[in-house]
Amino acid sequence: MKHIHIIELGGTISAQGENRLDLKDYSSGVFQGEDFLRDIPELKSIASLSFTNFSKISSTKIRTKDWIELRQLILKKLTTNDIDGFVISHGTSTLEETAYFLHLTLATEKPIVFVGAQRPFTALSSDAALNLVQAVRVAASEDAVGKGVFVVLNDEISCAREVTKQSTYRLDTFQSNKHGFLGVVDTDGTVQFYRQATRKHTVDSEFSQDELTSLPNVEIIYSYAGANGMLIDAITNSGYFSGIITAGTGAGLVSPEELDSLQKAREAGLFIVRSSRVGSGRVVPIKPYEDYDFISGDDLLPQKARILLMLSLLKYNRTEDIQHIFNTH
Repeated sequence: MKHIHIIELGGTISAQGENRLDLKDYSSGVFQGEDFLRDIPELKSIASLSFTNFSKISSTKIRTKDWIELRQLILKKLTTNDIDGFVISHGTSTLEETAYFLHLTLATEKPIVFVGAQRPFTALSSDAALNLVQAVRVAASEDAVGKGVFVVLNDEISCAREVTKQSTYRLDTFQSNKHGFLGVVDTDGTVQFYRQATRKHTVDSEFSQDELTSLPNVEIIYSYAGANGMLIDAITNSGYFSGIITAGTGAGLVSPEELDSLQKAREAGLFIVRSSRVGSGRVVPIKPYEDYDFISGDDLLPQKARILLMLSLLKYNRTEDIQHIFNTH
C-alpha cells in the first residue's frame, strides 16, 4: 500500500457550517486529519496516510511567501523515501495558483494532487469527502507518476497549468476550457488518464532546481471599454513592481491610453506580458504591437501568467528570454 502525505491548507473542504444547509457562511479550517480518517474510513483502504497541518486560513489570504514555504515543506518531505505522493487540501479561490506555482517549481515525478470542495464538510450533499477520496486515489496511482501537479475535484483530473475555477458555487467549477481534463476517477474506483501535459513542468521545468526565497512583485491590470492608464502609471511610479500582466480584451488588446502607459512602464524597466480576460485561447504577437517590447502570454490566464513572469524575472532580464519561457512552459 502506498504512503500518501496530506498537507492541509484549510478551505471549504475543512469547513463547518452553522447547519447542514449552510453553503456560504461556514468557518474554514475546522476539520483536519483525524476527523477525515474518522468520518471517511474508506481512505485507509486506499493508501497509508499521514498529515501535516500547514495552515487553516482561507485561500484568499494566501501570499507568495506561503507558496515558497509550502514548496520547502514538500522538498523536505521528499527526502523521506517512504512518501509516494502528496495530496494538498486547499481553498478553491486560489487553488489553481498554488498548484501552478508548484507545477513549475518542484523537481519530482511523484504525484502532487490538489483537492478542495465547493460545499463544507458538514453540508448536505457535501463534495468534500468524495473529493478527498478521489484525490488520494490519484496520488496513489502508478499512472499519475511523472505527469506534473494535478487538481482533482468532481471526479475530474486537471493539469495545474490549464485548470481554472469558473463558477462561484457549482460542483463542476474547475474546468480546463478547450484543452479538457487529463482524465477521471471512474465509478469503479480506477484512475483513468487519457492525455498528459506537454509543456515543461516539475523535473523538466526551468525553475524546479532553483533556490527560492522570495518573488518579485507583479501586478495584473484588467482592461475594459474606455479604460485609462492611470492605474498603470501608479504601478510604474510606485517603484514597487517589476512587471505587469494585462488582462486584455479579445486577443490581448488594451485601450490606447493603456497602451501609452504600458510603453512608459516598459521604458521604466517593467516587463509587460499580454494576456486575455476572455478565458481561453492564445495571445500571440500581432502587428499593431510589434514596435512594443512586450511579451505574449500564450494561453495562460492572467493569474497564471503572473506566476510565470515572477519566476522568469528571477533568472532573466531580456524580453526574448522570457518570451521563450512563455512559449515552452
